[in-house]
Amino acid sequence: MSTQAPDNPAPPTSPPAVASPGTTPSATPAAGALALEERTTKRRLADSRPTTRLGQLREDLSFLRGRGALEIGGITAVVVVAFVVASLVAPGDFPFLNQSNFSGVLSQSIPVLAILAIGAGVLMIAGEFDLSLGAVIGLSAIVFIRVSNSSGWPIAFVAAIAVAVGAAVINGLIVVLTRIPSFIATLGMAFFWTGVSIFVNGLTPAVFNPGVKTETMNTLFAGDFGWWRTQLLWLVGVGVLVWFLLHRHRWGNKVYAVGGNPAAAAAVSIKPKTVRLQAFAFMGLMVGLASVLIAVRTSGMQPATTGDYTLLAIAAAVVGGCSLTGGRGTLLGMIIGAALIRLIENGLILGKAPGFYVQLFVGVSIVVAAVFNKLMEGKAT
Repeated sequence: MSTQAPDNPAPPTSPPAVASPGTTPSATPAAGALALEERTTKRRLADSRPTTRLGQLREDLSFLRGRGALEIGGITAVVVVAFVVASLVAPGDFPFLNQSNFSGVLSQSIPVLAILAIGAGVLMIAGEFDLSLGAVIGLSAIVFIRVSNSSGWPIAFVAAIAVAVGAAVINGLIVVLTRIPSFIATLGMAFFWTGVSIFVNGLTPAVFNPGVKTETMNTLFAGDFGWWRTQLLWLVGVGVLVWFLLHRHRWGNKVYAVGGNPAAAAAVSIKPKTVRLQAFAFMGLMVGLASVLIAVRTSGMQPATTGDYTLLAIAAAVVGGCSLTGGRGTLLGMIIGAALIRLIENGLILGKAPGFYVQLFVGVSIVVAAVFNKLMEGKAT
């Protein structure tokens, strides 16, 4: 019996794909797609950074927003505009734009307080306080003056920095080893360092001997260049260095991590005690530098007279957006906070306000800034 071919014969099967010469089996389309997928899923943190200048500006503003720097910067700008207008309207009664006011007051007082605020602010970001800051300023300045009289200012500069850093490290060791709250430990050490100052120099002021303040020393630490002075250059140098360390270096990441959540920081192999000690030492470095600038400008130092700097430095850091609980703050905010305090203080003096108004403002500013920063914490990215 004959058979017939089916009406719909099955299509012929295609031959298996053969790899071309010089290729491996992994170069098949499926393997290539898998490799491409693996490559696209491996992303770095730097890949999320914006590539355009506008995008970078938006990211920087987003970083500052909610951390106090952007908001307090706007307030400072309003204060400056108000003072400029008042000075233009009544230059005799409110000489804010006078050259002597800029050179003799603002370009000296703002940089010194800003340097102290940077030291106190970095320590606050790490979650600690140092209420002996003012007392250490007095001790370090006395050491600088006395060593300058005996061995010259270059050796005295190193000695003053060493004393300030050593005092800060001792404070830090007490805090991290005994686990005593830094508020209590450093409050007690403030009295101790004041006593050391009196022991070293007595109750009489420490002053430079005739001829010790050379032209080089004056130019380096208190040079007058018309509208501004050398202290401003010191602030710029310190600001650039600290900006790199705090916002572009791994050490800054560790400081923020330890201040924000010490347990989480320890879980990723960060040593909170070491980081806190480093923050104390850094604050001592800033205090030592500020003490030299103060000593050269005033030409003397009276023991137990620098306690107000503690309140002012912490106030500047808090006003600038540093959190009282740690883990939050910016370099720009610390500088702007110091500038705002000194500007309003200068305005009150130029306006012939009673002296206690300055103390009243500083006290109120700390409370208001703390409340304001607490409200803005939720906006931090």
